[in-house]
Amino acid sequence: MSNLTFSAFTLNGVDAQKFLQGQVTVDVEKLPQTETRYTAICSLKGRILFGLWLTKQDAEQFEIVVTADQAEDFAKHIKKFGAFSKMKLEEAGQVYPVVNGLHTQFTSTEQDIQAWQLQALESGQAWIQASTAELFQPQELRLHQREGIHYDKGCYLGQEVIARLWFKAKPKHWLHLIQGTGDAPAIASKLNNDVEVVNSLAIDSGYQALVVAKPDALAELDVTVLDLPEALSGDVARPQN
Repeated sequence: MSNLTFSAFTLNGVDAQKFLQGQVTVDVEKLPQTETRYTAICSLKGRILFGLWLTKQDAEQFEIVVTADQAEDFAKHIKKFGAFSKMKLEEAGQVYPVVNGLHTQFTSTEQDIQAWQLQALESGQAWIQASTAELFQPQELRLHQREGIHYDKGCYLGQEVIARLWFKAKPKHWLHLIQGTGDAPAIASKLNNDVEVVNSLAIDSGYQALVVAKPDALAELDVTVLDLPEALSGDVARPQN
C-alpha cells in the first residue's frame, strides 16, 4: 500500500491570478480553464521547491494540489509571499489522482494511489515531494514538455536562472524511465554520481523509477531504460533554429 497522499487547496480573490503569475513556472494567464497542469514554484537558484497541480476555474478562482508532505510548507509560502494580495488560501482536504493522458486530474472519490504511481511513472509524470524539494530544475524533469513551464512569460521566482539555463546552456542530466531488479531505490537517492532518483515504485519483477541522469551513466547500471511517451522522449534542450 502506498503512503503517498495529496492535499488540495483553493486560492480565491481578485489578486489570485496576478499572484500566481509571479510564483509558478507556467503562464497562468494563458492556462486553459478547468484543465489541470503540473507546474512548480522554484527557489531563487532555479530549483523546484514545490510541485503543484494547478487548475484555473477563472482569473479569481484556482484549485491547487500538492503532496501532503509539502502541504504545510506550501501554505506558509503562499501566506508569506501573498500577505498583501487580495486573495485567500483555504485547505480543501484530501484528494485522489487519476491519470488523463500526459496529465493528472483529481477527485474526492478514493482511488488506488499505487496504480496511479505506476501510470504516472510510465507516462513520465515526475512529481516532487518534500524529500526531493530543491534537487531538480524544471528542464531536467521535462516540465516544458508537459506544458508546465513557459519560457516567454514574465518574472517569477527563479526565472533568471531558469531562463539562462534554457537559452544559454544545455542540460547534462534529464529525466529517464528505468526498470531494475531488487528493491525500489529510495527517492532522492543516487544510483551513481550521475543518476538521481525522482520517483520509484516496487513492481512484481523489481521496480520502476523516474531518474534524472546522464544517458551514458545509465549504461553503467544493471537497469533497462524504458521508452517515455513520444511527447517526452525528445531532446530537452532548447530547439536551435
